[in-house]
Amino acid sequence: MADAPRSLLARVVQAVLLLLLLGGVLISGSTWYNGRAAARQAYDRILLGAASDIAESISVRDGVPVADLPVSAFELLAQAPDDRVYYSVRGPDDGLIAGLDDTRIAPPDPARGIGPVYFDARLQHEAARFVQVKRRFAERDFSGEVSVIVGQTLRARRAMALGLVLQGLVPVSVAGIALLVMSYFIIRSAVRPLELLAADLLHRDPYDLTPMRTEGLPRELRVTLDAMNRFMDRLDRQMQAMRNLISDSAHQLRTPVAAIRVQAESMVEEEDAHLRAHALARLLARTRSLGRLLDQLLSRALVIHRTDSAPRVVIDLREIALDIVEKRDHELLAPGAEVTLAIGEAPVPVLADAFSLEQAGRNLLVNALRHGRAPVRIGTDDNGTEASLWVQDAGPGPDPALLARVGRRFARSAASHEDSAGLGLSIVSDVAAAFGGRVDMVPGPEGFRVSLVLPAVEAPK
Repeated sequence: MADAPRSLLARVVQAVLLLLLLGGVLISGSTWYNGRAAARQAYDRILLGAASDIAESISVRDGVPVADLPVSAFELLAQAPDDRVYYSVRGPDDGLIAGLDDTRIAPPDPARGIGPVYFDARLQHEAARFVQVKRRFAERDFSGEVSVIVGQTLRARRAMALGLVLQGLVPVSVAGIALLVMSYFIIRSAVRPLELLAADLLHRDPYDLTPMRTEGLPRELRVTLDAMNRFMDRLDRQMQAMRNLISDSAHQLRTPVAAIRVQAESMVEEEDAHLRAHALARLLARTRSLGRLLDQLLSRALVIHRTDSAPRVVIDLREIALDIVEKRDHELLAPGAEVTLAIGEAPVPVLADAFSLEQAGRNLLVNALRHGRAPVRIGTDDNGTEASLWVQDAGPGPDPALLARVGRRFARSAASHEDSAGLGLSIVSDVAAAFGGRVDMVPGPEGFRVSLVLPAVEAPK
């Protein structure tokens, strides 16, 4: 069984905990280093103070250096009561004047000057720290250097370093725990909108694709939600197009299919050859009308799908108009009808999908050929901000009442009968809406013009 995925809260808290632990390790190392340095410096000064007091107490009597050990030196060394102490006073010939006689305890570089020299060595098999101080005499009866070495083991130093580390780490640890707890609640509050969104999506109806609210959400989450809303909007349009296709097909196909069945049955039962030929002609007309209806239904569904999914590129509307005329489909729809092309030399670029524009232009031409009056012209215009693909016939256009309904699905005149599905200009309207344009229908003295108007773009160089 696969492990359940960790929540975002757990991941962020784990990351914060890891950062705090890493910071704690770095702070601990720094505190330990600084604590050791502080303890070393403090006890080195004690050693130097004790050695200096002993050196100052040395005097020359009858040509011989004598050390009167001061109490202050031992009081300084007594600040580390658990440590072993060593001291020695030696003359110029390295002879012992006072203290312990251990020749192994000496600086590694005895040629140094008279300044204090610190060094590490072993004192009774235990690590220890030492300092050497020299005092130079130049008197009548004695001349030379007297060296004083004072040392002690490292127990007090280590205890002091450990104490400093603990004193530094305890408040840091408490602060780290407090930060972790505060981080948990802050992160919990930050991811709360995600839980609310998840609950909203979980309790939604499967067919509810309305946009989700973004008010009061963090900016990062709002970006994601805006993208989700745009996706849901596209999905809603696709589902709406599918529902319309199913509804339109069921509504529009029922009557012609029933009529074809009735005419086919009557033709089978008809014995008169003349009447049978007439029924056959009507049956052929019905099937042609059904074919046109199916073509427009599928064309509209495909156009709606492509406007949401197909990439948009810069297209010259002149090429769309030229392709429509060169395919010569109008010769099959209206044999003998005059169709002319009116395009200029300058490109007419728009940002759209070529297939959708071709379907819209073809439906404009078919609508003009079926319901208008020849001759028919197809062309393009560009005024700098808007570009248009238009079709104009020589007729006066529909009456004002029908003109107000043109562009809706299955809007057609009473004279159209079954010869029109009423989807042609609806497809054009869908294409215009998808690419940020509109459909203009303008009657004029030269005829009735229908234009697909889109925002113009710059032509690629």
